[in-house]
Amino acid sequence: MREVRTDGTAEAIGRLSRSLAEALGGGPAVLPLDTRDPGAERLRTAMRPESPVEPGTAVIVPTSGSTGTRKGVLLSAEALTASARATHDRLGGPGRWLLATPAHYIGGLQVLVRALLAGREPAVLDLSAGFDVDAFTAAAAELCTGPGPYYTALVPTQLARLVAAGGAAAAAAARFDAIVLGGAALPERLRVAARDAGITAVPAYGMSETASGCVYAGVPLAGVRVRIGVGERIEIAGPVLAHGYRLRPELSERVFADGWFRTGDLGRLGPDGALDVLGRADDMINTGGVKVSAAEVERVLGGRPGVAGCCVLGLPDPEWGESVTAVVVPADPAAAGEALRAELRAAVRAELGAACVPKRLVYVAELPLRGPGKVDRAALRGRIT
Repeated sequence: MREVRTDGTAEAIGRLSRSLAEALGGGPAVLPLDTRDPGAERLRTAMRPESPVEPGTAVIVPTSGSTGTRKGVLLSAEALTASARATHDRLGGPGRWLLATPAHYIGGLQVLVRALLAGREPAVLDLSAGFDVDAFTAAAAELCTGPGPYYTALVPTQLARLVAAGGAAAAAAARFDAIVLGGAALPERLRVAARDAGITAVPAYGMSETASGCVYAGVPLAGVRVRIGVGERIEIAGPVLAHGYRLRPELSERVFADGWFRTGDLGRLGPDGALDVLGRADDMINTGGVKVSAAEVERVLGGRPGVAGCCVLGLPDPEWGESVTAVVVPADPAAAGEALRAELRAAVRAELGAACVPKRLVYVAELPLRGPGKVDRAALRGRIT
């Protein structure tokens, strides 16, 4: 196993890309680690680099840990390249990529794989100090001077900042033939705003276990199969699947069974076969005997113009079992008062019914994140309880 540490700089990304190329060609398996992550050493220890790597492994991708204990996902060269090729086929062929998300997570790592398969050096946005709109604008201008097509991958928070900035930033985003959106659901209001700005945003559903996004705009990539299993759980099969978790054979056998990966997400298939992701199974709230989808409430709240961001939790309640609690980042802090609370509750009531209305609605300046664009629900829960 080869540990490759990155701090988001172009130099570190170059080292990771070279190690990744060797791994795809049969070289040592790569374990990417973020030097800025305070849990990096604990993660390294948990991956036990002194122990032999499971056969067929090219990369061990640490999960973000946003829904539990961090795990090491085992990905083969075949899974990584199958995902990259299918992505290029869906988007319009191999092109030039701008890396604008952390490369130690699967979304950023796959940008490097796609660039390697395309045989074209990726542009790298320096993320050592975080995402900067002006830096993205400059990187996009530099990338989009040679032959295309041009691609990048972002999380919705990044896209929202580009759209909100308008002007040169939005124009830079619009120069890409496609921007793959992952890490979190794409709010409808942001989708419409991006479209109106001429930006081609492609929402992707996937995870480390599927070598990044494997369903684009509801439609599985070539070779990928999706079905709805017991309890409305989304199940995925195809050449993009991981072959297990590092040093977790029992978990691997349970989650990856008979060629299918059983996700922790709920979903449904529309009449046209398109996948509609309803949210995580463990984010369902049982309030007074009624099951409420946190993701559905977030969708309604996030679609209101007064909301810049939100997260919905189920908190213990002596009367209801759990109470629907909404944590909201107001678009205008000065307007964060009872009138906005009433408006948001009314919107939820009108679209989802009385049981889904947040009994408690808390305003915060920002939501804690863990991983690319994912809300750290555990940290948020600790803040407001």
